[in-house]
Amino acid sequence: MKAVIQRVKESSVSVEGKVVGRIGKGLLVLLGVAEEDGEKQADFLVEKIIRLRIFEDKEGKMNLSLADTGGELLVVSQFTLLGDCRKGRRPSFIKAAKPEKAGQLYEYFISQAKAKGISVQTGQFRAMMDVALINDGPVTLIAESPG
Repeated sequence: MKAVIQRVKESSVSVEGKVVGRIGKGLLVLLGVAEEDGEKQADFLVEKIIRLRIFEDKEGKMNLSLADTGGELLVVSQFTLLGDCRKGRRPSFIKAAKPEKAGQLYEYFISQAKAKGISVQTGQFRAMMDVALINDGPVTLIAESPG
């Protein structure tokens, strides 16, 4: 699994002009699922993301996590994160999981974050989405689960 993690002041995702998910202060996570991924990879990435110390403490140091701050999480499926652009001009998505598997692991990822007490909003799997955000910092990181 691969995730682009953006610390946000607010973020929303819309489908056909209708907002389907919205958060205040927290993290926007664009989540890509690879063909070889399973629940183990999702568990690892959920824990990594909610425990990353990327929020500022009282001294202004990035020392607090999403779990520490009570921030919200917006998770948006993003199969294009698995695109390979090394050859040619058209990305190859051969490493991305098929939609059925990707959808199951996307839902599993969300359920695991909720089970850890995180307030979670989502996009709509396999939909064309418009994602809006106010990046805080800006802070943007990439995390991958071990294979």
